[in-house]
Amino acid sequence: MNIIFQLLMLFSIGPQQADQLLINGRIYTVNSAFSMVQALAIKDGIIIGTGTSAAIQTRFTAPVTTDLKGNFVLPGFNDGHCHFLHYGITSLYTPLTGLTSFEAVLNAVKQHDPATTGGWLLGRGWDQNLWEGAQFPDCKALDSLYPNIPVYLIRVDGHAALANTKALEMAGIFAGMEVQGGRVVAHGDKCTGLLIDNAMEPIKNILPEKDPEFLAQALQRAQQECLRHGLTSVQDAGLKDYQLAALKTAKASGSLPIRVNAMISATANGLYSLLEEGPYISDDLTIRSVKVYGDGALGSRGAALLEPYSDDPENSGLLMFTEDSLLALAKACDAAGFQVCVHAIGDAANRQVLDVYEQVLQGANNKRWRIEHCQIIHPDDMSRFGSLSVLPSVQTTHATSDMFWADERLGQERIKTAYPYKELMLQNGVLVNGTDFPVEQISPMLTFFSAVARTNTAMQPFGGFQMENALDRIAALRSMTIWPAYASFEEDKKGSIEVGKFADLIILDADIMSVRLPEVPRIKVLATMIGGQWLYGTEWLYE
Repeated sequence: MNIIFQLLMLFSIGPQQADQLLINGRIYTVNSAFSMVQALAIKDGIIIGTGTSAAIQTRFTAPVTTDLKGNFVLPGFNDGHCHFLHYGITSLYTPLTGLTSFEAVLNAVKQHDPATTGGWLLGRGWDQNLWEGAQFPDCKALDSLYPNIPVYLIRVDGHAALANTKALEMAGIFAGMEVQGGRVVAHGDKCTGLLIDNAMEPIKNILPEKDPEFLAQALQRAQQECLRHGLTSVQDAGLKDYQLAALKTAKASGSLPIRVNAMISATANGLYSLLEEGPYISDDLTIRSVKVYGDGALGSRGAALLEPYSDDPENSGLLMFTEDSLLALAKACDAAGFQVCVHAIGDAANRQVLDVYEQVLQGANNKRWRIEHCQIIHPDDMSRFGSLSVLPSVQTTHATSDMFWADERLGQERIKTAYPYKELMLQNGVLVNGTDFPVEQISPMLTFFSAVARTNTAMQPFGGFQMENALDRIAALRSMTIWPAYASFEEDKKGSIEVGKFADLIILDADIMSVRLPEVPRIKVLATMIGGQWLYGTEWLYE
């Protein structure tokens, strides 16, 4: 009798009030069953119903109903590792990406007005691997052109830079200067201008980028590009104290709806004071992790390797910390309730991080500590990701950017242990994927494509690069949605299109799950929604 009464009550209540309905779509929920639905009901920025178009229109009423016109809908993309604020900052720099000679770099710099960047000539993106001879540059030409203007040009990976003598003098950098976890490259008593990893810090500390208004504008530029590419969440990997303050100010003003998981940089001023404050957790800004640099990058030969570089036999890369100092930092983060996220590219760095994690985590756990990049893993260390519940956070475009020269650094045998994304995923059933932008292009379509195809957009090399570690399309999409949400302890709020989660979603002009692989990079984002609000592509909705 009670069951009959409840059924009668259920059917007598009538339609539930929603703010808006989305109907006639092909919606990938990315739930545990990877099911599809046609329609959604949204109220107060939260999904309150999913199902067929007929069922949703029967169960709910709303003042706004949007016809999706059969287009494809996904959860908003979540970049699991990027440099969101830095992207906005460097959008004012001279773009040097893809230039095929140092002469082309110089010509690009000549077009830059230092007045737009605080009296400095700034650029980002050069890559000597694209130049004939693949040799690192020096500062002679910059000194000749700009004896009185500081010049600072960041390599594509962000782990090396070229500065002219004026910039070096302003930062107090000199030949013979010893830097823990870095290198000031010199010939005799003369700096070449090349700075590797931590040797860049003295210049970073004097760049004209701390003005609050400048940072506010940088955040807006970064957000605009992210929304255009379908990113509704980003995980900003390493912010200083003043940058965190800029984020909080933007959030308080309501001008930054994109959701940000901000990692505190281990080099931030007042790090331990920030730890004492404890995690900061809200719906659109989370600060509960610390980003640590464990080594450098492969392209600039700073990634720490167990054996020397195949093309530089006197060099095994750079460890940024001793094991004892890294352990002390990890323990401090753990005691304060913070997640630890360590950049480790080389096999020596990954081993050091796993050794430290093992001493703190002591087996399986739910702390979700991460290793960022984990590009080269010694076979003896692979299973430790699973036994310690360590989350691998990778950027699949790194494999396709590096694949044409990485074997020169690593040799024919060691390259087989590099970029092992599928094997890493199998350790815990989770793989966090991102772009590392501005190191790589911001496009999630390229992230998805590189994860599955493991080629460049010209479909080279034929058959793909080390395809045993390619992801299938379902895993690739999970690595860009629900798994990054899990990595930031937010899987109950976002990452899939389910009742009770944020209405963060995107509309695509093609089916990323079935279109021919060569067409994936050309898929367009038609519209982006965060919290039930259309923030990009609104003109499409009313065509």
